[in-house]
Amino acid sequence: MQEVLDFLSNIPWWVWILVVLLVVAIRDIFFNKKHTISHNYPVVGHLRYLLESFGPELRQYIVSNNREELPFNRIERGWIYASAKNENNYEGFGTDRDIYEPNYIFINNSMLPFRLEKGHPNAKDPYFLACAKVMGEYNKRRRPYRPASVINVSAMSFGSLSARAIESLNRGCKLAHAYHNTGEGGLSSYHKTGSDIVFHFGTGYFGVRDENGDFSMEKMVCLTEEYPQIRAIEVKISQGAKPGKGGVLPAAKITPEIAEIRHVPLGKDVLSPPSHSAFTGVEGMMQFVEDIAEATGLPVGIKSAVGKLEDWEKLAEIMVETGKGPDFITIDGGEGGTGAAPPSFADHVALPWLFGFAEVYKIFKKYNLTERIVFIGSGKLGFPARAVMAFSMGADVINVAREAMMSIGCIQAQVCHNNKCPSGVATQNKWRQNGINIENKSVRAHFYFKNFRKELLEMTHACGYEHPCQFTMNDVNLTVGDKELLKTLAEAFTYNKVEVPFTSVREHQKCENLGGHYNRKEEKKEVKKLKKEDKVRY
Repeated sequence: MQEVLDFLSNIPWWVWILVVLLVVAIRDIFFNKKHTISHNYPVVGHLRYLLESFGPELRQYIVSNNREELPFNRIERGWIYASAKNENNYEGFGTDRDIYEPNYIFINNSMLPFRLEKGHPNAKDPYFLACAKVMGEYNKRRRPYRPASVINVSAMSFGSLSARAIESLNRGCKLAHAYHNTGEGGLSSYHKTGSDIVFHFGTGYFGVRDENGDFSMEKMVCLTEEYPQIRAIEVKISQGAKPGKGGVLPAAKITPEIAEIRHVPLGKDVLSPPSHSAFTGVEGMMQFVEDIAEATGLPVGIKSAVGKLEDWEKLAEIMVETGKGPDFITIDGGEGGTGAAPPSFADHVALPWLFGFAEVYKIFKKYNLTERIVFIGSGKLGFPARAVMAFSMGADVINVAREAMMSIGCIQAQVCHNNKCPSGVATQNKWRQNGINIENKSVRAHFYFKNFRKELLEMTHACGYEHPCQFTMNDVNLTVGDKELLKTLAEAFTYNKVEVPFTSVREHQKCENLGGHYNRKEEKKEVKKLKKEDKVRY
C-alpha cells in the first residue's frame, strides 16, 4: 500500500491534469446524452457553458455602456445608489443621452421659477410633498387618507422579497413618511415597524382568506381594526408582470411563518387563480369594493394592467350611474417588474404604463370622474423626469418597486425568480438575507425617497409651479420621430389633463387626514442615532 502511495505521489501534477481531462473527454463522447456542444467538442465545449453562466455579469460590468442596459441602465442605477447613500447624485460635462431618441422627455421650464416665500412649508422642509388629493374624500369613507408622500413603495410581497428587505423598506418608509404596499402575500410582522400600510390582496386572498381559500370579510375587518396603520386597501385585478395569469406557491416553499401570514395550509401547493372568486364582472367588482369600504371604513382601490378598454368604459358608466366606485386606481405597466412571469407575458401582454395610463385617464375624463379618483402610476417611474411626465398626464401618486429594491442593495442580477438573488433582497435563502443590514438599508431607502421628492420639487418650481399636481400636458414634450419631431403630451395622446383642485402645500401640511406620521423631529432623532452608532456610512 505504501509503495502505491509513493508511486502516486511521484507523478507530476501535469499528468494528473491530463488524466482528469481525459476522463472528462471520455464522459463527453461516450456518456453525454444531453449536450450536443460538449459531445461534439469534448472538454473545450464546457467553456461555452461556463461563459454563458456569468455572461450577464460580464456584460453588465465590462461590456455594456452606461446607457445600454435594460430594464435600468448603469446611469439610472447610479443615481438611485447615490441618492440612497445621500451622496452627490449630480453629473458633469453635460448629458450623455441621445436626446433625439423616440419618447425622449423634454420638460418646459418657466422663465420665472416659483419663488418660495419665507414661512412656506418647503422653505423649511424641502422634502415635504404630500398628495394633492385625499383618498376616500368623495365617497365619504370613515377614515379618508392623504398620503404624506407622492412617492411610495409599490406592491411587493413577503415571499417575493426577503424578510430583511421588507423590514428595511418598511422602516425606510416610516422615516420618509411614505406608505408601504404589502403586495399580495399578506401583512407580515416585517410590515409592522411604523409606516403607513396599503393592504393589497389578489385572487389568492392571502391574509384574508377562510379555510376554503375564499375571501373572508370577517378577517379583513379584524385585520384593519387590529392594525390601524393600514390606511387603504388595494384589490389586485391584474399585475403588469403577468396580467390574467394565476400562480402556484409550491408546498416546499411554504414555511410555518408564511403559512401563518397567508392563512394557507402547510404541506400543500396553494393556487392563485387567474380571476377572483369573490365577485363576477365589473358590477360585482364595484359591489365588492363598496362592501369592503363600508365594513372597514377605509379607502378602497383597484390595481390593474391595461389591455382591452371595454371594461374600463363600463366601470366609468357604473360610477356615473351609482355615484360610487373605487377611491383610487393604480395603473401598472405591462412591462413587468419583480413578479416572476413567462417572457411571453412580460414582453407582450398589456400596454406599457405610458400608453395604458393615457387610455384609462381619457375614459374617466370623458365621464367627468377624474376628481373623484386618486390615480396611482406604477411602472419604471422612479426618476424625477418620469415622475414629472406622470403628473403631467394625470397621476397623483407614484409607486416604485424595483427602484426601491435598488435603494436597499439590489444589483439588477435579474434572478428574482430562482431564489438565488446575490444581494439577499429577492430570496428566502437565510445566508444571503443575512448580508442585509436593516438599520443601514432602511436609512438608505429613506434617503432615496426624500432626495427623489426634493429633486421632483425643484423641477416643479423650475416650471413655475408650487406642486407637481399643477403640471399640464403642455409642460412636457416627447420626441415622436415623425415629421413634427416634437409633440406635447396633449398632442401625442390627444387629451388634456383635468385641473386638480389645489390651494397650497400649506393646506396639505395642516390636513387632519395626512398620513406618514409626519414628525420631522422624530425622523432627525432616528437618523442621528443611527449615525452616532456608526451603522450608516455618510
